[in-house]
Amino acid sequence: MWGLLRRWHCRHPRSRARDVARSGLDAARGGRGEGCGSDDDSAQGCQGCERTLRRRRQPETLEDSVTASTDLLIDAFDRIAQVVRSTVGGLEPALLGERIDPGSNSIAWLVWHLTRIQDDHVSDVAGQTQAWIDDGWSDRFGLPFDRYDTGYGHTPDEVGALEGVGAVELFGYHDDVHHRTVAYLRTVTDRDLGRVVDEAWDPPVTLGVRLVSVISDDLQHAGQAAFARGVLERR
Repeated sequence: MWGLLRRWHCRHPRSRARDVARSGLDAARGGRGEGCGSDDDSAQGCQGCERTLRRRRQPETLEDSVTASTDLLIDAFDRIAQVVRSTVGGLEPALLGERIDPGSNSIAWLVWHLTRIQDDHVSDVAGQTQAWIDDGWSDRFGLPFDRYDTGYGHTPDEVGALEGVGAVELFGYHDDVHHRTVAYLRTVTDRDLGRVVDEAWDPPVTLGVRLVSVISDDLQHAGQAAFARGVLERR
């Protein structure tokens, strides 16, 4: 039954996001943000998210405009940030670190891991240093891992290392990575999406495929974290 929450192995080695960030940080501190403002994580909350997400961005300048392809990618990453916000918001560290059973992943680990994957993969294709290192998140979290560790293949004991990490830290790191991702995507053209970024696979992985892979992985883990919250709060 709990297979959904067990370790998934990831095979692949400021815009509207500002509004998402503000509401997200409010929620992480226990307040109400925009979108899922309901205590109920069913239909009412989801409709709130949809109202937020249906708003189309209007470019402030010509330079701020993006292609339709890039706009879709930004929207997908915005949705990940929304799920992260609604999942960790208002939770105490004890519940964030709790697990449904000893072999499953905690909410804290899932959110940390999905953010590490996004940070690692998008930074790589963008040719920049990870926020985890560049912006000091590695030091703030103080985890007993190599600073380039993304959580791939972690044991239950290693998952337990995230116990005690709070919602503000989790969303703060995700918010930072999300802003970086959106800023990079605003520089990407349709032609860029066909650029090969990893020749270790057959066929070689293009930028577009890598970004979709990150979105897929992140949404799976975000959904697992939301499911875990629902189960743990009903115990």
